[in-house]
Amino acid sequence: MSATMTGALLGAVLAFAGLAFGFWGFLLVLVLMAAGAIVARIASGELDVRELLRVFTGRRSSS
Repeated sequence: MSATMTGALLGAVLAFAGLAFGFWGFLLVLVLMAAGAIVARIASGELDVRELLRVFTGRRSSS
């Protein structure tokens, strides 16, 4: 699936959520979609959680 098609699909889902459930429903769907994307990246090995934690805790060296 191309990036354009993915963006259009996500926009349609968020638009439907906004129309059907109002602002808070829209926000909930947005947060859950982001959480699902993060979990999918972790499961596929594209996101290293340990390295991400090192960045946030400041234990990563610049060299």
